[in-house]
Amino acid sequence: MELDMAHEALERDLRTLLGAAAVYGGDRTRFEQGYRYGNGRAAAVVRPQSVHEVSAIVRFCHPRSIPIVPQGAHSGLVAAGTPQGTGDQLVLSLERLRGVTEFSPLDRTATCKAGTLLSELNAHVHGSGLRLPIDLGADPSIGGMVATNTGGARLLRYGDMRHNLLGLEAVLADADGTIVSDLNGLRKDNSGVDLKQLFIGTGGAFGVVTAACVNLHRLPRQTASALVVPSRLDAVPHIIDVLEEHLGEMLIACEGMSRNAMDAALRHHPALRSPFPAGSLPYFALLIEAGSTIAPNGSLDVEMLLGEALWPCMEGDDAVIADAIMGRGPEFWMLRHAISDGLKMDGKVLAFDISVRRSRLPELLTILSALVAEMFPQLRICDFGHFGDGGVHFNLVLPHGQAPSTLKEDELRNTIYRRLVDDFGGSISAEHGIGPYNLEYYRRFVPGWKRGTTASLKRLLDPMNVLSNTRLE
Repeated sequence: MELDMAHEALERDLRTLLGAAAVYGGDRTRFEQGYRYGNGRAAAVVRPQSVHEVSAIVRFCHPRSIPIVPQGAHSGLVAAGTPQGTGDQLVLSLERLRGVTEFSPLDRTATCKAGTLLSELNAHVHGSGLRLPIDLGADPSIGGMVATNTGGARLLRYGDMRHNLLGLEAVLADADGTIVSDLNGLRKDNSGVDLKQLFIGTGGAFGVVTAACVNLHRLPRQTASALVVPSRLDAVPHIIDVLEEHLGEMLIACEGMSRNAMDAALRHHPALRSPFPAGSLPYFALLIEAGSTIAPNGSLDVEMLLGEALWPCMEGDDAVIADAIMGRGPEFWMLRHAISDGLKMDGKVLAFDISVRRSRLPELLTILSALVAEMFPQLRICDFGHFGDGGVHFNLVLPHGQAPSTLKEDELRNTIYRRLVDDFGGSISAEHGIGPYNLEYYRRFVPGWKRGTTASLKRLLDPMNVLSNTRLE
């Protein structure tokens, strides 16, 4: 009762500060429930419409020691945008801070507010032949993409958000709610420290991103796809190397999918059609996409070039490709993007978003799969992901009906992360970030010098720990 009264008083104060429309008064479930992890309670939910309102919120919260949880599209997977169960955190939703404010086709840039969805940005520039081609299963906000340094399935060709961010605007978590802004969209500026790098991929630990200027790419005017079955898993890096040698910058994506991952997608999405004969899913498939901004003509045919790169790999006793299916790109991508939801419907998902050098990825998967099979045989291994850049979602599923109490999750994570970091020099978070869900493993497996430097920056930019969901120390 006392907490409810405190929440009501807080909401009254915020309405006085921002106006009634900025304070959300409906069912808060979508703000308090994470997509995969996190289920908390917010002290209040505010939805500012301008960077100045965000600054006012920070100035209000700072002297009162009210912790803030910035939230974009709330599609993250580590609970960074979800309030905890304490009921003392203010959710700062950016869903009303949206819209494209500038679009320059000649510069190939667009500036938009942080709450703008990726789909909204690309819809705005549709018809220009340009887009922000970061490809994801979710539809995140641009601010969230900056905070997590989103990569996605086509990072091999287009890079992650760091490669495509030309400028940003943010509000610092200091007493003044200082607004820092550099939205000039310059591709070359060596006049000093590139401060936007502090905000990319740091999960909102150093400030609230409120706007961004992004680099746009020309849409391919021809594409070609193939679904390739390697003769053995350790041949995958060689196949990718051959593709890069023959296709160069035309190679867009190399996505891996295990049999269990494809099976879960197909079983739970009846509209999907298996590319393979009935009952014969391969142990692994590599989804390849190539493309060019040059229109099809007699001198450049991407599909022909892709075929010419693949066929020699299928010949001879030492062939590294056992089978390949050309074409049907949209169908292949539907299968790839249906995996995450398929796994979620199969049972409890234990997600490992990890990365190593891509040349060592097959060895890592072989070792981790054997380890899991021996120590945790009740788990189904459903790995998939970005083999072209060394990232993989080593996801494990505890099927429905299995008692969660039989699973020692902390022991499992410690064992996997220890092998990953010590033996392979890998990362415990390839692209999802840290957030509350990964914080304990961040402390255990990220080098002390990196954590110490991050903590020093945190104390400098957010001394009162106002942005409390991202306390990296």
